[in-house]
Amino acid sequence: MSTLDAPSPLADADLHTLRSAATQAEAEGRLLPPQLALIHQRGWLKMLAPRAVGGDEWPLPAVVRLEEALAAADGSVGWTVTLCAGAGWFAGFLPPALARSILATPAVCLAGSGMPGGVAEASADGWRLSGHWGHASGAPMATHFTCNAQLQCDGRPCLDERGQPRVRAFVLPAAQVTLHDSWHSIGLKASASQAFSVDAARLAPEQAFDITPAAATVDGPLYRFPFRPFAFVTLAANLLGLAGRFIALAEPLLAQRDARLGTALQTRWQAEQAALAQARREFYEVLDHSWQRVAAGAALPLEAEQALERQSRTIVQVARQAVDGLYPLCGLQAADPRQDINRVWRDLHTATQHALWLPAGMAPADPPG
Repeated sequence: MSTLDAPSPLADADLHTLRSAATQAEAEGRLLPPQLALIHQRGWLKMLAPRAVGGDEWPLPAVVRLEEALAAADGSVGWTVTLCAGAGWFAGFLPPALARSILATPAVCLAGSGMPGGVAEASADGWRLSGHWGHASGAPMATHFTCNAQLQCDGRPCLDERGQPRVRAFVLPAAQVTLHDSWHSIGLKASASQAFSVDAARLAPEQAFDITPAAATVDGPLYRFPFRPFAFVTLAANLLGLAGRFIALAEPLLAQRDARLGTALQTRWQAEQAALAQARREFYEVLDHSWQRVAAGAALPLEAEQALERQSRTIVQVARQAVDGLYPLCGLQAADPRQDINRVWRDLHTATQHALWLPAGMAPADPPG
């Protein structure tokens, strides 16, 4: 049972496998073989891909709850699975034959970036893709990459109906990608969120795709669910898991402090735990209701999308407040980078730097990967 009084969807043995490798994985800057073996054995990287092409097509609320539990087990595992499974969701927007071929790849893993860091030039046989993208979580284990690029026709930007440069998503095998050792954050170190570049890669027409419900190539509520709220709720799940884990690790440290302060410290801990638990309940109420609506065949209205974004932002705000409110009370052990609680603190403060969590007026219109 977690500090938020919710049963974990992770088996105890899986939790042990992920946590027992976390310290060494951080030291090596990538997930370790036992963690990777478990991720592939459980099929977590295919959980958002369509059944029709080899995926498992979980309901979104189940995915989000698992991602919360994975982040509580280990931040780098949760973040990597979230971003790579999210890229696997794009299989629902690819031509089925291509999606089926990709998902049949041994130890398949899609990594990538949503930032439009490249240019795709139209050619007689498809596209020529070049560019540089800043971060792709799970890059070293990726078999394929997805990325966004601006389209060019005859050397000039292809414009949309508003006169703006048109951007599309692309998928390509890892053999056409160059990785760059660029991930030097204080946390989520084992997510290995490296930069990558592509130099004039030849792509077939079907390797370009769009990520809107209207462009889905398979039926099902997962692929009718809009991308922006999808991105918000899956990333927010990681903040929930990390903050819940920090609160759990803080409790015994506070109990060890000066007995004269014991009651005050315990009261503060209870207040932060309660605030996060309340935000969690409200978050899942909105998510579950939205999913039920889409699963019943209805489109998700704009106000529901906005409610999911608000609740996700609330999770981030409450998570930051809870962790930063308790951290100064936990003593020097919380400042020791060898301790689990310090790694969780660093992971959380790295996760909150994602561009999605910029203030609403400053955040990108299309969430980056």
